[in-house]
Amino acid sequence: MNTHCPWSGDTISADSLTLYKGQVVGFCNPANFFSGGDKFDKATRLFDDALGATHG
Repeated sequence: MNTHCPWSGDTISADSLTLYKGQVVGFCNPANFFSGGDKFDKATRLFDDALGATHG
């Protein structure tokens, strides 16, 4: 699991966790779940990179 929000760089919050490709990932606050567009694309790229480093 990531330790910092892919958008803000802040520490992730326990109420802001979700599953992405079977792995728990987190954000700094629940509002970030509802953001889309470029921010969502950036987050998924970061998560994909992290998953590739540990699973591929």
